[in-house]
Amino acid sequence: MTTAPVSPKLLTFQEFTAWRPEGRRYELHNGAIVEMAQPTGKHENVVGFLARKITVEFDRLNLPYHIPKTALVKPSNQESAYSPDILLINRDNLPNEPLWENESTVSQPASIPLVVEVVSTNWRDDYHKKFADYEEMGIPEFWITDYAALGGRNFLGNPKEPAIFVCQLLNGEYQMNLFRGNTAIVSPTFPQLNLTAQQIFDSAL
Repeated sequence: MTTAPVSPKLLTFQEFTAWRPEGRRYELHNGAIVEMAQPTGKHENVVGFLARKITVEFDRLNLPYHIPKTALVKPSNQESAYSPDILLINRDNLPNEPLWENESTVSQPASIPLVVEVVSTNWRDDYHKKFADYEEMGIPEFWITDYAALGGRNFLGNPKEPAIFVCQLLNGEYQMNLFRGNTAIVSPTFPQLNLTAQQIFDSAL
């Protein structure tokens, strides 16, 4: 999602959550408040399609998961807080989350089986900053969904082509697996997920 700076003043996470108004989406990046711009219709189509597919799968498996509307992900030891496009929550671990009850914020990888970012014009946040922070947190699976081929050529090739990257945490580092066309997406969290990259790209239309 494209972001825009709100104020030059740096805040702590506690100051940010006390300030954060309702009705708009904000993130905290190393103490800087950024407002999440209104997404395009295509962006929302992709988010809605993926949320539906993932929800159907965890419901079928009767897993204790849900997808909250406005919950935050807080990297440890940072004054940052992210609002992913799709945040899959493991409800069984929420009693261990000190910030959940009052701030609807999670910080433990046991609470976050999967996080999905749908790439917008500020693509470096997803490919670099959030990639590094989610990896350091130990989130086991992270999808970078670049349906509009907005990322860098070192990721998407030249000419750039749409891609889905499923990043799986192995030995503390993300292994990026690239999916395009009608190749079935392989998800460690949902091994039986019946979904291709092309279906995701088509959902934007």
